[in-house]
Amino acid sequence: MSQVFRSGRWIAGMTLAVAYALLAHYTNIAQTETLGTAVALAPIVLAALSMAWHARHRGVMLFLFLLACVALLLAWHPLEHHFNQIYWMEHAGTQLFLCTLFGRTLGPGREPLCTSFAKTVHGPLTPALERYTRQVTKAWVVFFSLMSATSTAIFFLASLSTWSAFANFFTAPLIGLMFVGEYLVRRRRHPHMRHAHILDGVKAFWKASAG
Repeated sequence: MSQVFRSGRWIAGMTLAVAYALLAHYTNIAQTETLGTAVALAPIVLAALSMAWHARHRGVMLFLFLLACVALLLAWHPLEHHFNQIYWMEHAGTQLFLCTLFGRTLGPGREPLCTSFAKTVHGPLTPALERYTRQVTKAWVVFFSLMSATSTAIFFLASLSTWSAFANFFTAPLIGLMFVGEYLVRRRRHPHMRHAHILDGVKAFWKASAG
């Protein structure tokens, strides 16, 4: 039953992600300001609500969350004229956040994030695998920095429809290709290690990103 529940949760999550991408793209193309603003702000509001709910001082944080919602409502009209920029800041900002999340673990005395992922899945690592996972962490830093820069360049230099297609329909497949590419390189460079399923890496990545 637990496996069915987990599978159903993944399917529901993927369905919501696809539905959101389609709706976001539609609002960008059709320039529906009210709906576009609501859709653009929805991830921010939900993330803030989740953080407030799980905070140590839940009551205080929920009160501050309500105040922030009131402020959003008061500023709704000006936001409607800039909802496309909200989408861009969310997308480019998320890529930059992930770049920083991975990059800050490469400093002296820090354990690279992909090394932590690998230890979670495989247990203790050999020195060769630790060096490899550090290289993988660097690869993700480069990937997310390029994604953020590309998002910004397309937004300001190309049409809005082109940027929306890139942000909503190409981001997830490109991340997926990174996982597949890393998996293939790992199998070639370390053929004798126990290779976990690609989804194990995706789950570890998702937990770190959500945390």
